[in-house]
Amino acid sequence: MGKLSATSVKAATRPGRMGDGEGLYLVVHPTGSKNWICRVQKYGMRRDFGLGSAAKVSLATARDKAREIRSWVEMGLDPIFERRKAQGIPTFREAAAKVIAAHSKTWRNAKHAGQWSSTLEAYVFPHIGDRQVSEITGPMIRNLLSEIWLSKPETARRVRQRIGAVLDWAYASGYRETEAPMRAITKGLPRQPKKDGHFAAMPYDKVPTFLRRLRERESFSRLALQFAILTAGRSGEVREATWDEIDLEAKLWTIPKDRMKAQREHVVPLGEGALKILRRCEELRLGAATLVFPGARPKSPLSDMTLTKLLREMREPYTAHGFRSSFRDWVSEETQHPGDVAEAALAHVVKSKTEAAYRRGNLLEKRRAMMGDWDAFCGGSNPKADGKGVSESSQ
Repeated sequence: MGKLSATSVKAATRPGRMGDGEGLYLVVHPTGSKNWICRVQKYGMRRDFGLGSAAKVSLATARDKAREIRSWVEMGLDPIFERRKAQGIPTFREAAAKVIAAHSKTWRNAKHAGQWSSTLEAYVFPHIGDRQVSEITGPMIRNLLSEIWLSKPETARRVRQRIGAVLDWAYASGYRETEAPMRAITKGLPRQPKKDGHFAAMPYDKVPTFLRRLRERESFSRLALQFAILTAGRSGEVREATWDEIDLEAKLWTIPKDRMKAQREHVVPLGEGALKILRRCEELRLGAATLVFPGARPKSPLSDMTLTKLLREMREPYTAHGFRSSFRDWVSEETQHPGDVAEAALAHVVKSKTEAAYRRGNLLEKRRAMMGDWDAFCGGSNPKADGKGVSESSQ
């Protein structure tokens, strides 16, 4: 028999804990509210488990719940996990939806949610989507990954990471007794073919000739690629550039930190070639359109595949991002501009604290001189204009 009674529970008003015995306590708060907790100790570790409000859970029910928790602990079971079982453990599909909803609040790119969903729909849900997260084992994950591990290595790595994130959430939420053995799963798969990890870059001495070919026709995609080359900018930064970021008089393009990979504002000095491209885009601007390089719909930017498609159409085996490497190689091999100035122009994050402190200034004037030399090397200040209008089909 416990120390408490239904009458004493109802009459309790003094803040503090009242023990019933065997780890069951009534907690009275200064506000007057009361709740039950069960305290258990095993292997020197003490844990408290809430059993609900005393206004809704009777003394008899609280004793039954406390007895159940003590039994689980004695059997080596986790009471939180056992409760989740009783409440219903979500399927992998349901858990993934919760993880995507939680993460989407912090993703900078709205497309991430769609990419998560599409890869899980294609490669994961057909295998384990309708299984409870508590049932998913290492071999199940290994088997589904093995189907694409060698044929689609990059996609497979992303799928592995996303499965791990969902199962980590399930473990942290009490739906799994163990974490997902992602490291062991990877060791159980064959070694993927090695890649050099770099974007295919055009040799810098071929860039001026390529730019002349690029100017033979005019479209927003061609103007955007020219601008990306002349500014050594990232594709996404260029495609989503807006007119309020451009200062033609000061010859500067200021990219806000929320559009930068390193989450730091980046100021780009503009050479004459880049300025001519902007003036041409200004002539083509429709009304108060905000985007410098609009896509098929004026309010939407060029898609992330637009520049890649353009290079393929021109039969070039390179990537838009690779032109940043072309620029960096040119600086190293053909100029006397310091490497730290080139790195600042590329908005690269500096790993060394000493070097970061040295570079705290944005080296704007040194970068302006360097970008002017790059512009001149590329022939950007003397483009061949053909007077053609923007081709919708080549956007």
